[in-house]
Amino acid sequence: MSQRGRGGRGRAIHRTGSSQQEQQLPHAQPSSSSGAVRRPGQTSASTGGRGQKHIGEKGDATVGQIGRGLERMTIQPADGSGDAGAVGGAPVPVVSGRGATRGKRNLPLDIFTKPSSFKSKMGTSGQAIRLQTNYFKLIKSTDWAIHQYHVNFAPQEDRTFVRKALLKLHKNSIEPYIFDGSVMYTSKRLPDQMTFTSTRKSDEQHITINVRLVGDILVGDVHFLQFFNIIMRKCFEFLQLKLVGRNYFDPASKIILRDYNLELWPGYVTSIRQHERDILMCAEITNKVMRLDTLLDILNACFRDNPDRYIEDFSNTVIGTVVLTHYNNNTYRINDVDFKTTPLSTFALKDGTKTTYKEYYKTKYGLNIKNDKQPLLVTKSKTRSRQAEEADQVYLVPELCRATGLTDSMRENFRLMSSMATYTRLDPRARIEKLMNFNNRLLKTHDIVKELSEWNLELDNRLLNIPARQLFPEKLYFGGNNPTSTIITDKGDWSTQMRTKQCLVASQLRNWTFIISERDEHISKKFIELLIKVSKGISFYVDQPEIRTIRDDRPNTYSDTLERILSKSTPQLVFCVVSNNRSDRYSAIKKKCCVDRPVPSQVCTIKIMTHRNIMSIATKIAIQMNCKLGGAPWSVDIPMDGLMIIGFDVCHDTTVKSKAFGAIVATLDKRMTKYYSAVSAHSNGDELSNDLSQNICRAVQAYHKINGTLPSFFVIYRDGVGEGQVEEVKDRELKQIKESLTALYGVKKYKMAFIIVTKRLNTRFFFNNANPPSGTVVDDVITSPIKYDFFIVSQQIQQGTITPTSYSIIDDSLDIGADKMQRMSYKLTHMYFNCSNTVRVPAPCHYAHKLAFLVSRHIHRAPHSQLQNTLYFL
Repeated sequence: MSQRGRGGRGRAIHRTGSSQQEQQLPHAQPSSSSGAVRRPGQTSASTGGRGQKHIGEKGDATVGQIGRGLERMTIQPADGSGDAGAVGGAPVPVVSGRGATRGKRNLPLDIFTKPSSFKSKMGTSGQAIRLQTNYFKLIKSTDWAIHQYHVNFAPQEDRTFVRKALLKLHKNSIEPYIFDGSVMYTSKRLPDQMTFTSTRKSDEQHITINVRLVGDILVGDVHFLQFFNIIMRKCFEFLQLKLVGRNYFDPASKIILRDYNLELWPGYVTSIRQHERDILMCAEITNKVMRLDTLLDILNACFRDNPDRYIEDFSNTVIGTVVLTHYNNNTYRINDVDFKTTPLSTFALKDGTKTTYKEYYKTKYGLNIKNDKQPLLVTKSKTRSRQAEEADQVYLVPELCRATGLTDSMRENFRLMSSMATYTRLDPRARIEKLMNFNNRLLKTHDIVKELSEWNLELDNRLLNIPARQLFPEKLYFGGNNPTSTIITDKGDWSTQMRTKQCLVASQLRNWTFIISERDEHISKKFIELLIKVSKGISFYVDQPEIRTIRDDRPNTYSDTLERILSKSTPQLVFCVVSNNRSDRYSAIKKKCCVDRPVPSQVCTIKIMTHRNIMSIATKIAIQMNCKLGGAPWSVDIPMDGLMIIGFDVCHDTTVKSKAFGAIVATLDKRMTKYYSAVSAHSNGDELSNDLSQNICRAVQAYHKINGTLPSFFVIYRDGVGEGQVEEVKDRELKQIKESLTALYGVKKYKMAFIIVTKRLNTRFFFNNANPPSGTVVDDVITSPIKYDFFIVSQQIQQGTITPTSYSIIDDSLDIGADKMQRMSYKLTHMYFNCSNTVRVPAPCHYAHKLAFLVSRHIHRAPHSQLQNTLYFL
């Protein structure tokens, strides 16, 4: 999972009023900027077609996405389930964000990924049901050629809304047309080249507009549907929605959370695509978090809190975060803070004349900068061509930048998150109502009706109904050879049923160490007695531990204590009691136990140990400890001998942005009670792995060591892949895996399926105005005609609208059929041992995410190889 930037980690941000903007910050000396510095806050002009990268776009958000310092907050359970009525918007028409190529906007359209062995994606198991989904059918669509033109402005104009306004002055000569700021589409053929002249109102500058024919787009062309999405974005403007970054939101309907200094802007995300038989528009309700703080407010807060080190505090707070500049509605990721440059510093314009940043913003945008002492923020534009030598720098004024997203301290604020959930976690009935209101606005707004009719487009006035199936409940196998050792899962949850069950594979904990602070020692005896008692009930036998007390709960105290203990002996497990969830303390413990002195470790807070439901909690802790020692509480039946299931995911390091970690978790036995895991660092923030194939080969060797034979079948679930990376995953990761396995197996044959798992979707399902039941499968109508794909709803949730998981098989030589592939994927969602309910993705994939997250957030290096055969990261 992608991580947030350095901004705001654990720091509460206080708002400073405008009257405080002139606080006595130490005066920074003005300086002339170097020639490499671009004009402040300015985007570079487009030099190509639609979708090219502009300055500041790197940090934009996608729906349901957590992290990278942006307004992408999904309120959901710890396992990632629940409502993705998230804060943030999605690029149209492509999906980006976690798993997507960083910094790219120009992503390819859908790639044909149906395996050559493909027969049918339709399953047969389960009970047939009917669902509604958040798709509207295009009951009429353009059936003529669209003409595409490139539009260039001289002198250069970077603001898209100004470019649109300048071209609009000549609409009578070209209508009907669609213009996205770079590329224009028309329904009638115009001359191959045209030139217009317009006058920019802000400075009476005469602008020459050159229009040049690029080509024609015919029905069936891969770019034809992209045109429909551009029309829809134009319709958003008719609805008076405001473009923020890449997406449209409705500030007129904003929700103000005054107690938290936040605003929620509601908006819509749409995507028009060709599905199995029809062109459909997916529409989703979304929200964007808008903080009222400016970066100058945060700077003043840092100065008030600690005047001696405000420079370091401010830098640590804002570097890596994303800000919004309201004067052009662009978002930028902050790379640095230049305390030697202020609004009074000078830089050179393109004509060679020099001006100050203050004068520039006054002339260009009519903005008066009040604080002349504030340092400037530094961000970088991406190079627009491979020939460019380096990325330009962009200087931003803190006073003109609004902070975006939530800090960690905000996320830990239960009241804040609950307040936001009231508006962002819509239940199915409320979501349907909002979708139909949106549809009604589209169908009844005069300008939109006129625009759509000019392009021969007509949208259905109802949500799409689709066929689906509910798979039958799964049977779980526990310890004990008797009829009561099995459970038929109900609604994807077996918490109540498993209370009297024994673990399928139980370890014995004879030698372990219990570490607790001196002030909390009085609660240890009662908790340990309870833990031993409940462990016995699940056949996990635990002896009395060696209790070690420490004088305080500082990170170094835990680290030093663990070093003294583990350097002299090797207990089976260490149990650390902590006072709260402080990240630095947890990181210190895990670094020591996962890297320096490898040993399974358990961390528990005082609050949990004194909870009123301590009996249930102690049982879950006992199960977790058993798993970390090689045990397993239950299993499902997958009738394939010689099968290895592999999960893989990538998370970005929270301290070094150019670094990422890929984690693989693979099953080593048929019952999926034994696992192999490995972590590899990726350079330059690459989300694709060059080590995946080698780690799979190591897992195969571990499998052979246990079973005496090599696995015959592989099913690889790959998470964290954006649409723009699918082709690269095929050409790189999948190719390397096949080459490595072929070299390892020689003449011996193996079969494999490679499945891309996607959790962050805009697709929603509704069953009788409620969430669909656990085990719901959709494999028709809204699936892709060029993919072997299906959706599964594997969970039940208590609040919000459930988000299905998408499965796309890009390589398949198993030849077991779609029905068995769907059933196997659903079975595997029951095998995550950290909770007694189904999870959103197959367990090995979820384990891989948990391991990658642990390493990227807390350890920052690969764990010791001695731990690779246990689930030590639970």
